[in-house]
Amino acid sequence: MKALVYEKAHSLEDFAIKLVEISEPTLRELDVLVDVHAVGINPGETFIRRTRSAEPGGRVLLGWEFAGVIVEIGSGVRGFKTGDKVFGTGDMTRDGAWAERVAVDHRILARIPESLTFAGAASLPIGALTAWEAMFREQSDLPVGVERVLIVGGAGGVGSIATQLLKAETSALVISTASRPGSREWCHEMGADLVIDHSKDIQEQLSAEHIEQVDMILSTAKTADNLPWIAKLLRPFGHLSVIDMSPSLNANALMLKSASLHMEMVFSKVLHGYDVESQGRTLEAVAALVAEGRIRPIVTTLLAGLTPEAMRTAHDLLESGRNIGKVVIATD
Repeated sequence: MKALVYEKAHSLEDFAIKLVEISEPTLRELDVLVDVHAVGINPGETFIRRTRSAEPGGRVLLGWEFAGVIVEIGSGVRGFKTGDKVFGTGDMTRDGAWAERVAVDHRILARIPESLTFAGAASLPIGALTAWEAMFREQSDLPVGVERVLIVGGAGGVGSIATQLLKAETSALVISTASRPGSREWCHEMGADLVIDHSKDIQEQLSAEHIEQVDMILSTAKTADNLPWIAKLLRPFGHLSVIDMSPSLNANALMLKSASLHMEMVFSKVLHGYDVESQGRTLEAVAALVAEGRIRPIVTTLLAGLTPEAMRTAHDLLESGRNIGKVVIATD
């Protein structure tokens, strides 16, 4: 089968992802083989491309957000059959979905609603799972007492889905940050009650709206830089959920507030074999919300074809830092 791979970590200027022929994936007992029809492209994948090389003689095959059709099932698979249209993520220790087919544990998949295209479905899994696990505790409930949620980076993939989930599943007031007219408009489209500019004084803008503190902050980027004002804005015993990695993050500023810090990485459950089935259930819940018209896909850029040219365009958009919503490549 054909797949987009690279060998050595590289910059965008030296883009080296190429289309090659590789062997079909080998199914494990709990795997299904999915014929890939669309993939969502994520900032984390551009980071890996820049920083991670293959083992000597090997290659790296990325892509952990996809939609497609099941063409084969493992002996231990229950609840799915060949021909099912599914969407989901994958496992960072295995080959990804920038290929014609991908092998994936069926427990982290869900069926695609009839009303949703493959491209629309591929825009949802990473953002939905990340946002859900970062904010919700039991079922779709926020921690007790959370009535005001601030999303730092509301126009990105996670922020876009987080806003929609909060409006669909809770009564919380949702505040998003965005600095450009287009991203501000997008945040309002997603359902944000208030949009403020993260390039300006956050506390001053909120004070003008008679908001002195918030109960939860979902930080999607630059958490270490923003922590001083985050610690001031968060109420005592509030909740900070962080999805970006930073070696310089010093959480001591939260100590005086006795605040809870939640670090979220969407692949943790699969990597550690912990409550893996819950991710499938979450995607089923998301699919139901889509079918009911309560949340929508977040495709803003749709590229055509599993080609190095399309993938480079996607990486260029993401590395610009100005992308809104989700970049998706339709592989057909």
